[in-house]
Amino acid sequence: MRPFRRCSRISILSLLAISVFTPVFLLSFRLKNLNSDASRDFVEDLSILKHRIDAQANSAVQQEEVEGLKGPHLVVYRDGDHGSLVSLDENDRHHKAENVNLLQSNGATYGGQEQSQRNLSEQKVSPYGEKEKSRPEGVQHSRSIQSHPWRPLDEKVKEMKDKVIRAKAYLSFAPPDSNSHFVKEIKLRIKELERAMGDVTKDSGLSRRATQKMKAMDGTLLKASRIYPDCSAMVNTLRAMTYNAEEQLRSQRDQTSFLVQLAARTTPKGLHCLSMRLTTEYFALQPEEREFPNQNKLQDSDLYHFAVFSDNVLACSVVVNSTVSTAKDPEKIVFHIVTDSLNLPAMSMWFLMNPPGKATIQIQSIDGFEWLSIKYNEDQQKQKGLDPRYASALNHLRFYLPDIFPSVNKIVFLDHDVVVRKDLTRLWHINIKGKVNGAVETCVEGESSFHRMNMFINFTDPLVATRFDANTCTWAYGMNVFDLQEWRKRNLTALYHKYLELGSKRRLLKAGSSPLGWMTFYKHTHALDRTWHLLGLGYDSGVTRAQIEQAAVIHYDGVMKPWLDLGIQKYKSYWNKHVSYEHPYLQQCNLRE
Repeated sequence: MRPFRRCSRISILSLLAISVFTPVFLLSFRLKNLNSDASRDFVEDLSILKHRIDAQANSAVQQEEVEGLKGPHLVVYRDGDHGSLVSLDENDRHHKAENVNLLQSNGATYGGQEQSQRNLSEQKVSPYGEKEKSRPEGVQHSRSIQSHPWRPLDEKVKEMKDKVIRAKAYLSFAPPDSNSHFVKEIKLRIKELERAMGDVTKDSGLSRRATQKMKAMDGTLLKASRIYPDCSAMVNTLRAMTYNAEEQLRSQRDQTSFLVQLAARTTPKGLHCLSMRLTTEYFALQPEEREFPNQNKLQDSDLYHFAVFSDNVLACSVVVNSTVSTAKDPEKIVFHIVTDSLNLPAMSMWFLMNPPGKATIQIQSIDGFEWLSIKYNEDQQKQKGLDPRYASALNHLRFYLPDIFPSVNKIVFLDHDVVVRKDLTRLWHINIKGKVNGAVETCVEGESSFHRMNMFINFTDPLVATRFDANTCTWAYGMNVFDLQEWRKRNLTALYHKYLELGSKRRLLKAGSSPLGWMTFYKHTHALDRTWHLLGLGYDSGVTRAQIEQAAVIHYDGVMKPWLDLGIQKYKSYWNKHVSYEHPYLQQCNLRE
């Protein structure tokens, strides 16, 4: 009996062993026959299955997150349109079709779109009239783009940036605490591609390593498109990312604009120091020492009279020095500088210490014009609420030139932010054909100084529409020759007051003296040759050296004044040339080139 039981136990154990080890043996034999590539595919398939489950579990959460975000007005990302997410400039807009085809061929299509887009690429006709053959999946470059003579210089760089953006969008689909193989891989691809691109802005600067990293990114993006086949989630995510980026850009632009305007309105510490030192020295002088020489020439209408209205000592000195140094007859030049009572001592002391050669100079305070105080107070009431720069007395003093200089027949008005490069006494020999104002026009389209009257004046108002032509050429302040005799005959100052009063009752024009000047001197302006006055050195870095060499006067109009740190550096040398930086007061106030 015992041997029988022993045999039964042995047989049962043998059957159990066979049933356990046979499947293990068969499975190991099967795995042994698989090659290394198939093994990797098998592992990746397992990873894909896992991430697809994660994506489905988190799709509801992702949908809720993007639904609450406001998207831009235009469609940024559409099914079947995988164009560049980086904004194209005007010169690159005609390459959009090529860029779309290039990005579509990288294998990162979604769902059922993959086969249809492969068919489209097979049917695409090349510039040589031959249909392109279908290519393997991966990075595919269109022959038409490679051979195009006007292909953008930064096409590959933009494409790489697009891929980084798409990779980050896919990465946002994964759970925050996910540490899976795919998440590690896509993070690695993003890091590698960003490092390979570096700060390169043109395709010629890309290394071979960058191209290899882009190919590796293509494979990862293709894998991601299989894991997350939901195109609507990608569209919403990219739209939200684009909108957030645009909002950040707009905020940064607003902040930059505010800081630039603030810097332009703030007096630099060095200039304030200079004014204080000069004021102190002025009040230490005796009354007879405060007088300027040759004051008998101030009323001589046969001389060349120039007017500058400013509260900036250093700027006025540059205008005077540059004008006198370029004049053929400097002894015939008379400068009339008008400033406010606060800066009168400093302005006077500077020119007492640094006389302008043989030229005559007069310094006046706007508070000394008793007849103006009543008129200006009325004008200021009419301009309440405007920018203080535009409503300042010095800014509107130019409309009272005949009253300020009653014995002068012709005068050249200069802004304090100009530099004179050629003899301006020739302006007195120009026939302005009975007009009141001689100025350079600013109505050439395509130039940075281009203005039209309807850009600043409200032509929807019936009064404006009947009296003025919107297509009339505008002109610039900064260097103007005025015939004061004709001005008095036509009583244009009274006309200025009339338009100013109308503007206080209805919205006729924007703030500033230029629109008022265009209306006041409408049909009373003679166009000077454009080489007399060059604009834009205070805002346009595209002004060329050749233009500057030809100009008689260069104007730093705009907020980037040459005495400010934010001035355009390459134009500062023309202004610095006329500043005496070796002066002890400038040295003490830390005013240097």
